[in-house]
Amino acid sequence: MKATVGEKIRSLRESKDIEIETLAERAQIPVEQIIDIENGGPLPGLAPLIKIARVLGVRLGTFLDDAQGRGAVVSRGAQLKESTHFSNHGSTDVDNMLYHSLSEGKENRHIEPFVIDILPSCDKEFSLSSHEGEEFIYVLEGRVEVIYGKNTHLLEAGDSIYYDSIVKHHVHGYNGEKARILAVVYTPI
Repeated sequence: MKATVGEKIRSLRESKDIEIETLAERAQIPVEQIIDIENGGPLPGLAPLIKIARVLGVRLGTFLDDAQGRGAVVSRGAQLKESTHFSNHGSTDVDNMLYHSLSEGKENRHIEPFVIDILPSCDKEFSLSSHEGEEFIYVLEGRVEVIYGKNTHLLEAGDSIYYDSIVKHHVHGYNGEKARILAVVYTPI
């Protein structure tokens, strides 16, 4: 049976003898949010998971897949499966981003490539997030709005953006529309 993201975080935290309050303080995340994640609640987005991974001294992929191996990993488009889903820091806890890992099973990876389905949403309010590292986004289908610092970028199919993710940002479907993107996230450990 595959462990959930929250179960993996709890297990790692407990194995390193880190209290939940200590993890919250070091990751600069509210204790309630970590408790909710560990108890199987909705995942709020990549930024909090990246911060938790850094505190626990693991890579982000540790939370997103189980099996790991050396060598090349091939992902078949016809066999993409959902690896996780997030509420993407919207004003509700409704999951609106489905992540399909393109690196599941690759040991010691330093980048996390995903195909992400952005589901339609009526959210008009967004909480910007930041974390160490870099992100690259290529729009496969639809239109995507990227808020980056004080700037907003509208991307259409075939457009891309590459940015330092330490700057507060948010990615969502333009006007709440669905979209599909290729996202590559790099986070230093």
